[in-house]
Amino acid sequence: MRYLKRGCWLQLFKFSAVLGSLWILFLLSQLKTGKSPAYILKYQWLVYTDEDESPEKVCNCSAILQGEKEALLQAKLLTITKDFQKVIQIPDEYYINATQDCRKFQKSRKYITFPLNKEEEDFPLAYSMVVHHKVQNFERLLRAIYTPQNIYCGHVDKKAQASVFAAIKAITSCFSNVFMVSKAMNVVYAGWTRVQADLNCMADLYNTSTTWKYFINLCGQDFPLKTNLEIVQALRALKGGNSLESEEMPEGKKGRVSNAHQVVDGKVQPIGKTKDPAPFNLPILSGNAYIVVNRGYVRSVFADKRIQALIEWAKDTYSPDEFLWATIQRIPGVPGSTWPNRKFDMTDMNAIARMVKWQWHEGSEGSLQAVYPECKGHHVKSVCVYGAGDLQWLIEQHHLFANKFDADRDPIAIYCLEKYLRHKALTDLV
Repeated sequence: MRYLKRGCWLQLFKFSAVLGSLWILFLLSQLKTGKSPAYILKYQWLVYTDEDESPEKVCNCSAILQGEKEALLQAKLLTITKDFQKVIQIPDEYYINATQDCRKFQKSRKYITFPLNKEEEDFPLAYSMVVHHKVQNFERLLRAIYTPQNIYCGHVDKKAQASVFAAIKAITSCFSNVFMVSKAMNVVYAGWTRVQADLNCMADLYNTSTTWKYFINLCGQDFPLKTNLEIVQALRALKGGNSLESEEMPEGKKGRVSNAHQVVDGKVQPIGKTKDPAPFNLPILSGNAYIVVNRGYVRSVFADKRIQALIEWAKDTYSPDEFLWATIQRIPGVPGSTWPNRKFDMTDMNAIARMVKWQWHEGSEGSLQAVYPECKGHHVKSVCVYGAGDLQWLIEQHHLFANKFDADRDPIAIYCLEKYLRHKALTDLV
């Protein structure tokens, strides 16, 4: 450097001055929005921007979230083009290779690797994540809910492709607070093994950490509607209570628990035998697979003799995940539970655990008979797989999570929700 001519030094000085001026102008522009230089240095790299290499970035997420028809039409047309469908597919091998350098993976994917505030840090959560395919969905879900103070258990169905297991194991290995379940199950739809998968993760989470406050179970096609801070605040507002669907069993579902079932050729079928009544004369309530429960509820699942007897009794029923948690929630003495009287029934719309749109409850806007507006995406087994057109309505709901999303079919819905939540999480810090 000392051998540079005077003219070169002058040019270098001018160039440095220009860079300095640009940096000052940038800081001033940020300060106008209330963001300090310290904020910029610490958090700016976490912002999702249009410079990120995402094929969905051509969409106007702000307009989509406001329900603007032109933006929604553009998104709809984009999702059906062959070129777009081709470029959004991410092979499992990508994640296996990308996680060879965990630090680079975390940084490039913009994981939040430090607590954003003390309120979140002091209220850690535990998640189970039951998956059988769609690695991209899993990784984007994990990124959306990840914070270092929380703890996460991943369960991959034993029937899943080897590449799915390898990719998810590679992803989880990049985080000290994310792990694979100690015992994976061969999950059968509507069978006991679906519950056992959650129970295995629940036990691992309970035994691994003594600090988490609430347990939330997820599947691979869920996605949050709230930031981690908003989730923490919603759980604090429960004041130790739980939030899950738990109501009187509909007549049409009573055969699921009054008749014995078994798995035949991979399907749950009745065997023509009537079951004995539930142990301890427990009233069987109806619910769904998704729960938000405190640590005491989880402890009771493994320690309460009534619940242990109920679990054994439930193993030959149909779709036990749709009544087991709901029934436990109404057992007197379980932490956060409510009385079994029907006056204390909780519907899925009033609980905060999950927003699921069932096709038979959909209807035109303004219909008094409809529970929610028509699905703007498509249906799988009568459940709405959300499209970009559902987002404006979804983000207004009080639920913590929604189901279902599919990054292989309509990644724009996930992409815009990702941007919305990350912006909100970082804006709340100012």
